[in-house]
Amino acid sequence: MLKKELLKRHIFGKVAAYTYIIEFQKRGLPHAHFLIILKQGSKMYSPQAYDRIVCAELPDSHHQPYLHSLVVKHMMHGPCGAMNPKCPCMRKNIGCKDKYPKEFNESTRHSSNSYPIYKRADDKKTVKVRAHHLDNRWVVPYNPYLLSKFNCHLNVEVCSTVRAVKYIYKYIYKGHDKILYQLNKTQVDHSFDEIKSFVAARWISAPEAMWRIFAFDLNEIHPSVTLLQVHLENKHPLAFPENRPLESLLQNPTSSTTMLTEFFAMNRQDDHAKS
Repeated sequence: MLKKELLKRHIFGKVAAYTYIIEFQKRGLPHAHFLIILKQGSKMYSPQAYDRIVCAELPDSHHQPYLHSLVVKHMMHGPCGAMNPKCPCMRKNIGCKDKYPKEFNESTRHSSNSYPIYKRADDKKTVKVRAHHLDNRWVVPYNPYLLSKFNCHLNVEVCSTVRAVKYIYKYIYKGHDKILYQLNKTQVDHSFDEIKSFVAARWISAPEAMWRIFAFDLNEIHPSVTLLQVHLENKHPLAFPENRPLESLLQNPTSSTTMLTEFFAMNRQDDHAKS
């Protein structure tokens, strides 16, 4: 359903490329990390365009009661910090790893890192979440349409700079969770080998096992990616039959081209190839 909204109905614009991966939480529930790259003409460059896609504020409880209830239920972070020091997002000497609560902002603007700084007005509106009163600083960015349609936690953000590329691709393919477990004998063993007593293991829950047994997709990328062999100019390897004359080989135009050189040539000739 989410793929249909993004790739067929084009709710954010026409899609040039996408990739996603399915992950499983410790409790076993699946979730997806989805990255889409929009075509020229659909790309977003301004804070006004970001605001049409992403919201990081509490909706009006009178005009949008259903959306308001969903944001309170699914899209409020924590609370963490002094209100809940044991929240899973808390890190020693750092605080919240996701930097909540955010600062109030009267308008959306660009930032120096991977994501915009979203509008979070200080409008004095608060909601009660897990016995604490939270305001716009605690709202996880979301898309109102998708949140209303799917009724679940659905974080939507704009990757506004190239600094996001490395992080996003590395994160969605970061691999499986791993654990260390230890087996102890009931009787005292004085020849205890601390190194051999720990075994590196992979964490697989029952829902993930079922997902794999039924061969459901765990990831997808479109268009497919081709690895280009990098070489210096005129230093590319060349394969040829042993009995072929060297002169005819040098006269063949294809001998001086590779996939890498043709990739650069296409980018020089076609502006659309760059996107």
